[in-house]
Amino acid sequence: MKHVVNLSGGVCSFWAAHRVVQRHGRENVTLLFADVMMEDQDLYRFNAEVSAVLGVPITRISKEMTPWELFAKEGMIGNSRAPFCSVRLKREPLDEWRRANCLEIDTTLHVGIDWTEEHRLHALRKAEPTWRIEAPMCEAPLWDKCRMLEELKPLGLRPPRLYTFGFPHNNCGGFCVKGGHAQFRHLLRVLPERYAYHEAEEEALRAMLDKDVA
Repeated sequence: MKHVVNLSGGVCSFWAAHRVVQRHGRENVTLLFADVMMEDQDLYRFNAEVSAVLGVPITRISKEMTPWELFAKEGMIGNSRAPFCSVRLKREPLDEWRRANCLEIDTTLHVGIDWTEEHRLHALRKAEPTWRIEAPMCEAPLWDKCRMLEELKPLGLRPPRLYTFGFPHNNCGGFCVKGGHAQFRHLLRVLPERYAYHEAEEEALRAMLDKDVA
């Protein structure tokens, strides 16, 4: 059986991959990373160290465009009601790779979802009924995010820096179209240059669309 782990660069997806390797052996595991071209630079350092610790190379896939480039192409800014960037830049490339490489092999897909977001696992299974989908961090022993970060130390892994900056995730460099006022205020406070970049991208797209949208 083949085991494919969606490796996002976050601490939960690492521990999901760690449990899969422990249970099934590294020779049966593929670490699949969908690069949205807008990640924090330290994510790539963490992924490289994760690959070395697990003894499994990372398979990178990408549409080679940022969310802002996708928004310009589609003529719409992604938002909390329509976060199509995650679908077009992550879910669809991941599905394309799995269809190309796994249809003739008995495969289980493993995702980095923990017990606090088990509803996301149920939604994935409903949306992708043809795939066997598991979430190792929804299984015992149940760890919270603090425990996951603490358990990196014995392995010699340094947490991705966005966690040390107070972000709850390591996606899109601390930016997310689903973020609220608190997240963007935090981004402005700790990474003002990155906040300014997203502000400029949004203003440019507003001008291109000639619409008062945000």
